Amino acid sequence: MAYPTVPCPLHVFEPRYRLMIRRSMETGTKQFGMCISDSQNGFADYGCMLQIRNVHFLPDGRSVVDTVGGKRFRVLRRGMKDGYCTADIEYLEDIKVADEDELKKLRELHNFVYNQACSWFQNLRNKFRTQILQHFGPMPDREENIQAMPNGPAWCWWLLAVLPVDPRYQLSVLSMMSLKDRLIKIQHILTYFSRHQSK
Repeated sequence: MAYPTVPCPLHVFEPRYRLMIRRSMETGTKQFGMCISDSQNGFADYGCMLQIRNVHFLPDGRSVVDTVGGKRFRVLRRGMKDGYCTADIEYLEDIKVADEDELKKLRELHNFVYNQACSWFQNLRNKFRTQILQHFGPMPDREENIQAMPNGPAWCWWLLAVLPVDPRYQLSVLSMMSLKDRLIKIQHILTYFSRHQSK
């Protein structure tokens, strides 16, 4: 599962995906979509674009690809090209809250869940916290303007990437276009893990 703003290092060894990465680099787009697999459709209806930051080609043809999550998308049509999956997509953006009272409530919810996330992370065992920091880096700071980015605050995506949650649940959060709904889902996850953390 890939998320906006979250690093996603990949080890590419299958010839079809090596071709896809090479094409992404040669065409100049330097990006491709990532979806989790789905037993019925081949891949899920929602995913995230990955921006290629660097590619390290190994002598045997494999490559280590340094990517970071970009825009979220919904799959409109599925296809196939030279053995790898393709799709027509539409990008997703959070729906902005215009009403001042609603925005105030959203900020309060945001701040509460952010503090809850910080508390959960600080209460992890050192071993787990260190592993998360090595793989994903530190949790992004709280943003002043929670509606500035089309995908919402970066810390939400970082947290979803590090929480040990079922991919189908993660996918449902990735597909949400309401920051309020996303924060409520994250709050439920954190409440569940905080209860079990204290046992």
